[in-house]
Amino acid sequence: MTLSVIPTIRPARPEDVPAVVAMVHELAEYERAPEQCHLTTEQLTSALFGAGAASEEPSAPALFGHVAVDERDEPVGFALWFLNFSTWAGVHGIYLEDLYVRPSARGTGAGRMLLATLADICVRRGYRRLEWWMIDWNPAAGFYASIGAEQMSEWVPYRLSGDALRELATQATTVGTRKGD
Repeated sequence: MTLSVIPTIRPARPEDVPAVVAMVHELAEYERAPEQCHLTTEQLTSALFGAGAASEEPSAPALFGHVAVDERDEPVGFALWFLNFSTWAGVHGIYLEDLYVRPSARGTGAGRMLLATLADICVRRGYRRLEWWMIDWNPAAGFYASIGAEQMSEWVPYRLSGDALRELATQATTVGTRKGD
């Protein structure tokens, strides 16, 4: 079933988390890597609303989220993002970790409105950049170009994970680390 109304964008709420987790798993399936997606409701709740979201002393969240909702206020898309910082510009920016719109809501403007919401946050807060990565075969490349997004080819992403991450971490104990790092 395709949506007949334009979705509304709002900040994610705790009750949205199960739907967002389900959509993250749908995104992993779409990106042909479902076995790599291990996100749980508890993890996302903690990341979005603080480790102590259910306790007396909540911690500050490190992740932020917006959802596109249908006329029943059910999430049909989401954007999960966090702040980054440009040392050259001297200001924060937004890094969009994931944007996803369910097939039934594609073509309604939900993706554009989610990105417009993040662009508005950038402009209002004086951030200079809204950035994200996209898998190279994703057909959304045309959409991103249509809104003025530029592909960055001069920067090469690197990732340290698994055994290599653990091996490097062992070296930190030999040179010392600051308490709380």
